[in-house]
Amino acid sequence: MKKPKVVSLFSGCGGLDLGFKQSGYDIIWANDILKDACETYRFNIGDHIFCEDIIKIDKSVIPKADIVIGGPPCQSFSLVGKRNPEDDRSNLVWSYLEVLQRVKPKVFILENVTGLLSAKNPDGSKVLDNLVEAFNELGYTTSIFKLNAADFGVPQRRVRVFIVGNKKKTKISEPIKSHSEKSWVSAFEALSDLSDTTENGIGKYIKKPKGKFQELMRKGQNGKFDLHFTPYASKKDQELINHIPPGGNYMDVPDEISTKRILNFKKTGGRTTTYGRLSKDNPSYTLNTHFNRLNVGCNIHYEKERLISLREGLRIQSFPDSFEVLSSNKRNFYVQIGNAVPPSLAKAWADHIWNFL
Repeated sequence: MKKPKVVSLFSGCGGLDLGFKQSGYDIIWANDILKDACETYRFNIGDHIFCEDIIKIDKSVIPKADIVIGGPPCQSFSLVGKRNPEDDRSNLVWSYLEVLQRVKPKVFILENVTGLLSAKNPDGSKVLDNLVEAFNELGYTTSIFKLNAADFGVPQRRVRVFIVGNKKKTKISEPIKSHSEKSWVSAFEALSDLSDTTENGIGKYIKKPKGKFQELMRKGQNGKFDLHFTPYASKKDQELINHIPPGGNYMDVPDEISTKRILNFKKTGGRTTTYGRLSKDNPSYTLNTHFNRLNVGCNIHYEKERLISLREGLRIQSFPDSFEVLSSNKRNFYVQIGNAVPPSLAKAWADHIWNFL
């Protein structure tokens, strides 16, 4: 079959696109507003990305394609029910719809956070109902799935919503899961072949690849990889890290050295991944855009007394070790990696979509 053509919106550094590229699709046009993400995308995926606000782009320049992929930022859904073209936030969503109208793809995939399932508009209507109605008006039969990336070989329990549309009347099913809870890729299986962090960020492999995941991540590498620095931790954070065991969290920190924030968490409960350390035997929890911080997720290495490195974050997201992240500042490294769709999950979708073309 001829390579299906793909248009990508809100592409970020290219996690979703990389999965489609690996599956043999031809990505012909992409867009993102973050300059650093566009540089990373251009280096790893291709120079077909336009770095500009999608609202400002003349949609007539976007080429025809078989598939449109991407996920507008979640805050852009807040006024979707009003369909107010004057509101910048809602325009991001309607820009996605405008592109569908212009490109007329056979299939589209929209990825987003699970909060989309319960989000309501100011008038009380459900955002999801309005979206489905809008897709139906454009002639698409839609399906909605809540998928856990760990079920597709990603060493991370990352749950996201996928809205998939088909121009034919056939509903697109969800991709076949390659893993179950008993066979999820653990943090140890994901990271154990990597040396400890270095001052210059250049790491090396300390053992032969063990398992399919490590083999996949190391494909094409010559024994070294980059972005393997130890993130900064304050003296207090380091003290806390030393008291948190694998699989543990703030509850394991003795009261006498706990911060006011931790003591409050202990009283109120919840937030189980906060101040968390990876468990050797389980996948990571959701990697966010602040995984260089102790207090916003489960970001401590399961064995080393430190936070995980950028390269380890990329591994947890299932980016191969050959993937380079370019950034003009420290913050945007974490933004690009934490916001990405895991490529292994993206490839599962890409492989599956072939059946509907």
